[in-house]
Amino acid sequence: MQPVESTLADLIRINSVNAFYDGGPGECALAAFIETFFRNHNIPTVRQRAIKASPTCAERFNVIAKLDGRDPSKRLILEAHMDTVSVQGMTIPPFEPTINDRKMYGRGSCDTKGGLAAMMHALASLREERIVPPCDVWLAAVVDEEFSFRGVSALCAEHDADAAIVAEPTNLRVAIASKGVLRWRIISHGKAAHSSKTHLGKNAIYHMARIVQAIEKQNARLSLHSDPLLGPATVNVGRIYGGVQVNFVPDQCTVEIDRRMLPHESVEQVLSEYETILQKLRREHPEFEVEMEAPMLVDLPWQVSADTPLVKTAFDVLDSLALPSPPIGVPFGSDASKFGKKNIPTIIFGPGSIDQAHAEVEYVSLDELELAYRFYRECATRYSTPSENAIER
Repeated sequence: MQPVESTLADLIRINSVNAFYDGGPGECALAAFIETFFRNHNIPTVRQRAIKASPTCAERFNVIAKLDGRDPSKRLILEAHMDTVSVQGMTIPPFEPTINDRKMYGRGSCDTKGGLAAMMHALASLREERIVPPCDVWLAAVVDEEFSFRGVSALCAEHDADAAIVAEPTNLRVAIASKGVLRWRIISHGKAAHSSKTHLGKNAIYHMARIVQAIEKQNARLSLHSDPLLGPATVNVGRIYGGVQVNFVPDQCTVEIDRRMLPHESVEQVLSEYETILQKLRREHPEFEVEMEAPMLVDLPWQVSADTPLVKTAFDVLDSLALPSPPIGVPFGSDASKFGKKNIPTIIFGPGSIDQAHAEVEYVSLDELELAYRFYRECATRYSTPSENAIER
């Protein structure tokens, strides 16, 4: 087993399910492993508190490994999240890494411990070979990507960078754009009554049914407009709940909505579209009582120019590795948008497919894992102004 494969297996064995899911333990054990790894490779690390301790959760902290470069005024951040989603529904042992047909199986293998292991070995190999990159290179292993992005938010609040590479499964393609995520609730109000006398009540679920149908029609309209990299915007009604018991006329019903946004869209514009839908229904059905809550999650769309030095460096590295170089966009949210919000040029790149992330059978290709390690290492040695090169000492 290659060193990067062995490290990935070690990472998978450590349960780092986000504390939000099923009472998961969080990232502390994995963070300690990463600190030990870098200590053994003579690379200093620091802890950055991202989430304060609470009665139900230990303090959660980012781990930042720092490799000095030739120009300390510049910084490239390699970033990967340590947490995973729940293991509920998995049909393989989640924390027992197994290899079959050059694939390693286990929770987090694809999302995103594979990318994390590759980044760890990229830094370690440069230290072992006494290669000094053109600028400082940090590896930031962060918490809470799978719930509310508090790890990367803390990182960006306290530290700056000239460029960043975020590890997510892209099948070794360079992603330069991602859709935004906007989530909110719509609540319909009715009037409770006994189910034997429905005429005395107002059924909030019936009202919500009309709203859901209108949202479905809106989704069809969204498909008419497509971004060259990202495709169309989408909307999904992901949860619906209401009523008290079967023999009550329900007095309330709630839906939770997930809207994927394109770079040209704003939060205000999107919410206005759905408020217009509700206004139309209110006019058609005067008995309607419905409200939209403020968003419970906002993750803005993100895009970086293909002309930035980081993207050009990434394309050069892809060519040297004989990998496809046309850039792509991805539909999922990630930590990249938080760097983008700070105007830090960022790309998303990593081994594995997003189709395996969060899946009942999660795995990553070991061939892609090795190429990702080489990609991160080469980017660290090449990212610079045109006149600078990596040196040995």
